[in-house]
Amino acid sequence: MVLIFNSLTRQKETFEPIEAGRVRMYVCGPTVYNYIHIGNARPAIAFDTIRRYLEYKGYEVDYVSNFTDVDDKLIKASIELKEEVPVIADRFIDAFFEDTGALNVKRATHHPRVMDHMDDIIEFIQVLVDKGHAYESDGDVYFKTRSFDEYGKLSHQSVDDLKVGARIETGEKKQDPLDFVLWKQAKPEEIKWSSPWGEGRPGWHIECSVMARRHLGDTIDIHAGGQDLTFPHHENEIAQSECMTDSTFANYWMHNGYINIDNEKMSKSLGNFILVHDIIKEINPNVLRFFMISVHYRNPINYNRELVEAAESGLRRIQSSYLQAKERLGTAVGNGSDEVLDQIIADNLELFESHMDDDFNTANAITAWHDLTTELNKYLRRTTTSADVLNRFIQAFRVYSEVLGVELDEAEMLLDEEIEALIEERNEARKNRNFARADQIRDDLKDQGIILEDTKEGVRFRRG
Repeated sequence: MVLIFNSLTRQKETFEPIEAGRVRMYVCGPTVYNYIHIGNARPAIAFDTIRRYLEYKGYEVDYVSNFTDVDDKLIKASIELKEEVPVIADRFIDAFFEDTGALNVKRATHHPRVMDHMDDIIEFIQVLVDKGHAYESDGDVYFKTRSFDEYGKLSHQSVDDLKVGARIETGEKKQDPLDFVLWKQAKPEEIKWSSPWGEGRPGWHIECSVMARRHLGDTIDIHAGGQDLTFPHHENEIAQSECMTDSTFANYWMHNGYINIDNEKMSKSLGNFILVHDIIKEINPNVLRFFMISVHYRNPINYNRELVEAAESGLRRIQSSYLQAKERLGTAVGNGSDEVLDQIIADNLELFESHMDDDFNTANAITAWHDLTTELNKYLRRTTTSADVLNRFIQAFRVYSEVLGVELDEAEMLLDEEIEALIEERNEARKNRNFARADQIRDDLKDQGIILEDTKEGVRFRRG
């Protein structure tokens, strides 16, 4: 039984898909005017991991994640770069696949683009106009927010509260400050399409409603995205979709937490705006993914190098134990089982599933993986090992690897010169009375099967 925290009800609910064995899941994708930043990477990794676990549980997941390939940001980039909007979008869609591929994010079942769904968008808006939920005003089309009685149910705000901060911007011709745009009249030299209301382009909110319906149906199981999209984007999606179809738009709403940089909100003005394209040149993308899932997806996460390095140390410990187990298969004696270890491995996998069943708690799942690594390291210290037992450990590690999307075989055993460098660093740390760092190096090496020995000539090592 999988529990999902539903943002709509603000409580955990038992997941019951519309269709047995199948999950219809929509995740808001990026606006492709630039390389994705680390904030974009978090939902990509978080909901990819959730998808992986649902597939592990036996579901067929129809996973849709869109590209916004026409909007104000793309038009601005087009003017600045003197390139057509589709050319810019194509380039950064390719970059998106390159960057998320490095993070081991699986491609969606469908990656729809706004420009490929213009007829669907116009038809959707026309239905809203015909039903009295939208109106044309001097070439623009607005959604009549007060026509939807449940507006505010996702963000848990009342229309009266929202009205206080609402205003009509210069150039807008709304009937009500709360109304939002569905279709924008084109300005000179902007990219545009013909419509019943004149030449223009769609507003941002309408895109996801249309593409979700087009690829997944009137009602979907899960709609997901960043916490910052809850209002107004997802709120507006619900309003326009449910007015158009007279059906529930999504049964479960999921939102990942914010990401901060050194305890500060990421923003261009603060100079801490980090692009994934740049960061994975310096940090192993496998480590970056492991770091991202080390915190529960709904909780805020703080990015800094020290925390990433700590995550890297933990991942290397897991990878090293896995590689040692594979290496020991060549010298394993016999194929006998071990009832005690078999039960430990089975219990650990059961614990892993219980954590993931509880709203996909990857942080606790990783703790369970570390616990299993400790048991494997104990076993590897034995003089003789069984191929059967080693293979059971290896298979359990592969379950973790596949579900969490973390590669194991990319790691290599530490080279002798790398070990000597760590020993020298440890010696310096002890001289400087930085005993915490010295102990960490010793423990990290021990976890990787490297035993330090004090001799008259100094510290030496041997592989355990």
